[in-house]
Amino acid sequence: MRKQFVIIIFILGIFLSSFTRQEKSNKPVQSKADLGEELFFDKILSLDHSIACASCHKPEFAFADTVAFSKGVGDSIGIRNTPSLMNLAFGDYFFYDGRVASLEEQALVPIENPIEMHLDFATAVARVQASPDYQKYFKEIYDSKPDSSNILDALAVFQKTLESDGSAPHDLWVTDTDPNALTESQLRGRDIFIEDGKCFDCHFGPFFTGDEFRNIGLYDGLEWKDEGRFSISKDSSDLGKFKTPGLRNVALTAPYMHDGRFETLEEVIDFYSNPYDFVANPINIDPLMINPMNFTKEEKTDLLNFLHSLTDQTYVFQNRN
Repeated sequence: MRKQFVIIIFILGIFLSSFTRQEKSNKPVQSKADLGEELFFDKILSLDHSIACASCHKPEFAFADTVAFSKGVGDSIGIRNTPSLMNLAFGDYFFYDGRVASLEEQALVPIENPIEMHLDFATAVARVQASPDYQKYFKEIYDSKPDSSNILDALAVFQKTLESDGSAPHDLWVTDTDPNALTESQLRGRDIFIEDGKCFDCHFGPFFTGDEFRNIGLYDGLEWKDEGRFSISKDSSDLGKFKTPGLRNVALTAPYMHDGRFETLEEVIDFYSNPYDFVANPINIDPLMINPMNFTKEEKTDLLNFLHSLTDQTYVFQNRN
């Protein structure tokens, strides 16, 4: 019965997603998404014209970065790992602490953040308005000059197109497109993921995230001090909680966790096997994490193989930097 429920949820997610999106260089700007893409790759939105949104959200890595903390202008360093931007169209909160509730707000924050793009948004708007190309694009697409609203709208619309394309082996298996798409090891890993490993309790739905805030044991108030969601909500029950990331394309988005502490999926699985091996006395740890899983070597291998089955096979990532 549970498998049938899971299959229904996954299929619904696949129909909700945009599966034909592909990055192409130098294509005509004919839609809001195209215009948002131009802005996403344009360094005009950073103080010294040194970085673009795509500098930290790299297309070939599922719009994540490859380092624990990304560099901003002037070689400033971020304080949290850069998450993937894929499959955010139906999200309720953004950033690890859920500080904003829309993709428009999410696009604004890094532009103005002093350790990211560090540009006053009014200045960013003026720069876009001064560009003949953008004047033309916004007139054709929005029937308006660039302004603070439609610039953020275009960026949000582009991000909403960054959806998984249904080609991951797990999708092919779930939809019966290819009943043999998953190996025996991946099938075992899936069973562990959904049942005994309790992974599905947090990473559920078509994008393998409940879009919730959870404390997995990476906060002790001493060495591990990032308070996560609590820094926004000031609710003591949120201490050490972070937004649960989606696991689609997770094999492409290393390093992992809000602080990028784990370089490989093997390390992530080791952590979930027994979080106390990493943080001895976590504060406010989620009840699901209190008792270690203590996965066997074979179970760890099966889980790893299953996670690799969530990688889109035909989505084309092309870095334009």
